[in-house]
Amino acid sequence: MTVDGFDYDSHGGGYGRRRHTEPRIAARIRTALGAARTVVNVGAGTGSYEPTDRYVIAIEPSGTMRAQRPLDLPPAIAAHAEALPLDDDAIDAAMAIATVHHWDDPAAGLRELRRVATGPVVVLTFEIDALESYWLAADYLPELVDVERARFPTVAEIADALGDARIERLPIPIGCRDGFAEAYYARPEAYLDPAVRAAQSFWPLLPGGAERRALEMLAVDLGSGEWDARHGRLRETREYDGSLRLVVSRG
Repeated sequence: MTVDGFDYDSHGGGYGRRRHTEPRIAARIRTALGAARTVVNVGAGTGSYEPTDRYVIAIEPSGTMRAQRPLDLPPAIAAHAEALPLDDDAIDAAMAIATVHHWDDPAAGLRELRRVATGPVVVLTFEIDALESYWLAADYLPELVDVERARFPTVAEIADALGDARIERLPIPIGCRDGFAEAYYARPEAYLDPAVRAAQSFWPLLPGGAERRALEMLAVDLGSGEWDARHGRLRETREYDGSLRLVVSRG
């Protein structure tokens, strides 16, 4: 399955090993879901952040991603965000975690979340303008911002599509267990690991030569101590205020 130029069936095999639930982010999502007893998780992937104390319907179009779901989670239904196989007001709440940028029509998918949920709709996403100052983009990979801006709806657009929404900033904890780009703000060596990059969808979308150039520059700076001279304080920074956002529509 190919969306936004990224083929999950070909490149998504590493997600189950590197994209895990980060408890501090999960706590914010649980709070946003409120008292909902039934939840649809759209773009459910390998199951990160799915609540285990509620009835969950998981929706995931990629067979590769569905196959990586743990056995203690419900099997995911093969369907797309833009056409959810649920009746109007069929569920208490809906969630979409780091997935909206992969949808063919984000606005249509967001309308579907709002259609099927009587209560909160919770979307975890990224504010790409804030990514410009992240050291990976600022010092080594400026192409990252252009790639992500081309596929991410803005946080304001998500909030407008859902209606009656608030936007929350989510600080990224040091040692974050979820392997999105900024999760490694304090662990720069991680980007040199192909297994880490295999669980981040932006790398295959970069223009030719950009990945190799960035990694070579980073390796040199780590070896010489230049990275630590510029950014070493981050190794001890307990939280990073980056691009991570939670959009919550009250319903």
